[in-house]
Amino acid sequence: MGTLTRKQREIQQRESLLLDVARTMLMEHGFAGLSMDRLAEATEYSKGTIYQHFSTKEDLVAALAIQSLTYRSDLFDRASEYPGRPRERMFAIGVADELFARLHPQYYKAEMVIRMAALQTRADAERCKHLCGQDQTCMNRVRDIVASAVAAGDLALERPRTAEQVSFAVYSIALGTHLGMHNYGSMFDAAELGPPESLTRDGVQILLDGFGWRPLTTEWDYCKTYHRLIKDVFADEHRRLESL
Repeated sequence: MGTLTRKQREIQQRESLLLDVARTMLMEHGFAGLSMDRLAEATEYSKGTIYQHFSTKEDLVAALAIQSLTYRSDLFDRASEYPGRPRERMFAIGVADELFARLHPQYYKAEMVIRMAALQTRADAERCKHLCGQDQTCMNRVRDIVASAVAAGDLALERPRTAEQVSFAVYSIALGTHLGMHNYGSMFDAAELGPPESLTRDGVQILLDGFGWRPLTTEWDYCKTYHRLIKDVFADEHRRLESL
């Protein structure tokens, strides 16, 4: 890909600024409180300039969701390439999701608002297609690891259970935990459940033990796997967390 021209860089920088300000507005005021008028006032760009980037408010929100999922997809890609057994790679996906939520809490919270907006009819068709593609990429990483566990003999699924159902269950626990922590945090007793940042990982591990996915937590030291992942795969993200 060729080097961007000065004009193209300026356009990219302007769009990045618009997205950053819009995400903050979405966090503070919700979907109803986000408007092109407010965004224009906050950034000192004209509404006409903003409409050059985003055709509607829904299109702007779709762009925010894509930005969020792009960050997560990169982490999931690295996790899925970890040179371990399939369950270790699924564990790595959990660590990636945890790091994403801790490093970008505003993205995850905003995404929950974004999902409640009806984007399909008022957002740019290509942007919606891109958004669905990003969603599917994350789910495919999980599904591929489940399939590799079945192929390796680490996970035995008896009919009518399928790899797709296991993938959906894993994804649902992760999503449900994030939703619960952000919206019903007072219900979670840290003394009983442990550190909030590990709740998703722990929940998925309990699920996978229930499916009999080997090696079980009684057979493998996943704490060592975690430390290897932090050292070899997510060192930069870990340093960023320590600096916060």
